[in-house]
Amino acid sequence: MITEIGIVAGEIWHHLDKHGEVLFSQLVSGIHQPKDLTLMSLGWLAREGHVVVKTEAGDYRVWLRKE
Repeated sequence: MITEIGIVAGEIWHHLDKHGEVLFSQLVSGIHQPKDLTLMSLGWLAREGHVVVKTEAGDYRVWLRKE
């Protein structure tokens, strides 16, 4: 499972690099991966400090940390 999480984390990173800030719902549909796997991968990226996640109107806004 850890391999799949890492692969999807890479897909998330590339999607955000290309599209900038997106809502989580847009991210899920944009990378065509299951929601639960996307959440796990996003959590990994957030914990590592690669992305910022903010609550917004019942969804989450996500973007790459540029620092």
